[in-house]
Amino acid sequence: MGENLAIASKDYLSLYGVTSTAVLKETIEMIGGEVNYYIPNRFTDGYGPNTAAFERLIEQGTQLILTCDNGVSGHTAIDRAKSLGIDVIITDHHELPDTLPDAYAVIHPRHPKGSYPFGELAGVGVAFKLATALLGEIPIELLDLVALGTIADLVLLTNENRALVKQGLLVLKNTQRMGLTALFKSAKIKREEIDEETIGFIIAPRLNAVGRLGDAAPAVELLTTFDDETALALAQLVQEKNTERQAYVSTITNEAFEMIEKLPTASDVYVLAKEGWHEGVLGIVASKIVGKTGKPTLVMTIDNAKGLAKGSGRSIAAFHLYNALDSVRQLTTTFGGHHMAAGLTVPIENIALIQDNLNHYAAETGLSEELGEEIQVDGQLKIQEATVEVVEELNRLAPFGTDNLKPLFLFKNVESQDVRRIGGDQAHLKMKLVEDNTFLDVIGFQFGSVADEIGLYSDVSVVGKLAINEWNGSRKTQLMLEDLAIEGVQVFDSRSTQIPAALCNTEQADFIFFDQLNFEKYGHLLPDTSFSHHLTDGAAIDQFEMKTTQLIFVDCPSDSEWVKELLIANHPEKIIACFYSREELYLNGIPNRNQFGQVFKYIATHVDIDVRNKLTLLATHLKIKENNLIFIISVFLEIGFVTITDGVMNVVKDVQKKELEQTTTYKKRLKQIESENFFVYSHFSELESWMKQQANATL
Repeated sequence: MGENLAIASKDYLSLYGVTSTAVLKETIEMIGGEVNYYIPNRFTDGYGPNTAAFERLIEQGTQLILTCDNGVSGHTAIDRAKSLGIDVIITDHHELPDTLPDAYAVIHPRHPKGSYPFGELAGVGVAFKLATALLGEIPIELLDLVALGTIADLVLLTNENRALVKQGLLVLKNTQRMGLTALFKSAKIKREEIDEETIGFIIAPRLNAVGRLGDAAPAVELLTTFDDETALALAQLVQEKNTERQAYVSTITNEAFEMIEKLPTASDVYVLAKEGWHEGVLGIVASKIVGKTGKPTLVMTIDNAKGLAKGSGRSIAAFHLYNALDSVRQLTTTFGGHHMAAGLTVPIENIALIQDNLNHYAAETGLSEELGEEIQVDGQLKIQEATVEVVEELNRLAPFGTDNLKPLFLFKNVESQDVRRIGGDQAHLKMKLVEDNTFLDVIGFQFGSVADEIGLYSDVSVVGKLAINEWNGSRKTQLMLEDLAIEGVQVFDSRSTQIPAALCNTEQADFIFFDQLNFEKYGHLLPDTSFSHHLTDGAAIDQFEMKTTQLIFVDCPSDSEWVKELLIANHPEKIIACFYSREELYLNGIPNRNQFGQVFKYIATHVDIDVRNKLTLLATHLKIKENNLIFIISVFLEIGFVTITDGVMNVVKDVQKKELEQTTTYKKRLKQIESENFFVYSHFSELESWMKQQANATL
């Protein structure tokens, strides 16, 4: 093999190039070859074979170049190596161009002159096949790397890939690699629990982070080192890079979604670019956008000095991203990839053209009708059917992945309880589902904002993947949420001893005020997109029409029938029940006859009582709550026991006796107390049920 052999790895999505390199490095060393490896830096060398890098390697004495997970589009660099007398062997699995490079050999599962029975191997799978051929036997000890790279590559997890991953997971659980052992420890991974999700969500992102933010070589060294101290140091580096990567992803993802919201027209394919975005994490950002919108997405960072935008794309099953980019090849500087993922560099001035042309491509090929997030449900279950035994039976179908997806189940029209946000940034959702007195725990990663839209005891339908949660020796089923539909009107409990300040920030809502003082104090503070309404009587209730789909009852009505009529006539989609009571009539109650007699006796023995300015002093003197005193005086005024002129009250002598309970003021007070009792002090489940019943009723 010569004195030196360089393995040039593309590191296209980082981990699979890293694992391919590690597989072939160890293989060549096992057969006695002297090997060095070089992983192009995506920021300085770009993707795929690089002419300058090849020249540098050859100048250093390299006599054979073997590519990992790249090379089929590297014509220029490979031709240059050949002109310098150096052979290049390509191992790759990406889409084949019309003309293959003039390499010494091209090892590819879909080579046009080959007849390999399974064309969907990952890059590490191709490397493993070459390793098997070179060694003359299957190197079982390398299958841990194969499992890592295959799962990270998001290739079809069927046929041979499934077999490689299934066996590789067994090897991974017992791996003797010092670097992986150190990584497991730093990431708090239990060996016996390692599965495809552990790789996809914990191990792969950490290893990827190194190459995404700089030189990926430390990741290869971590996987292949035999030194304990080196392994620990590299595992710590990986952990730090992963934390740094997460921060970049969070910032750029938020900015990308802000750009989408500001797009002037709807788009079938998103092409997003901005100066200053970190190139290494753009593929992750694209994945997040695809996951939330269901639309193919290209995310690029702009380099004004070079006049170029460079980045990554992710797609969905209905949209072949490589073919789509091939249709705009003339507008790009370089691109490569496959069905679901791609990398590209384009002139800045062509970004808008690429956006338009990809939209036209989606429309002309009929793909635009298939875009959008679509979830294929495998079955509908009752909560009592989602047992640990059922989950264990389903797990016999593992490992799960592309084209062998973990089953998704629908739980329809079940009740939500204990809905709350969790996580350090409150980004995740946790709740319970209840059906026929059986409970199911639900975890929804990145569904935290949805918690604000789910009322207590709401009727929901959810779709998710079943898993087993083990805690303190107890095993029970939980659902990993994929999607959720809220059925019918939602009612939210915002009742408090004061009007919540945040309530007045609610956008797109109709605010109902029954109390004039509250209306004057808060009505003008609402956002421009919301509307305030002061309703004081039955006529105003009859004339009211909602301007939004959200109804907020700020304070408590004098008559519960008013709320009933509003709900029946308007059918809101969302109701916020605040029902603030400024006077707390229910707690204060109705004064008894002794209190009425006490007040009348005082009035009858005094003249020119200043109720405008000295009402508080009078209430203190009589030891009666001020609002109760006002009520008593109002009743007396209605039946003619007293007169009030310019705030001065006097008794009217020789008035015919009348029943206090028959006055309009007294009857109104009873209705107010009844209304307050129900809207403010009833159990929320009772209030919610009643409000939903009215909102769903018809006139």
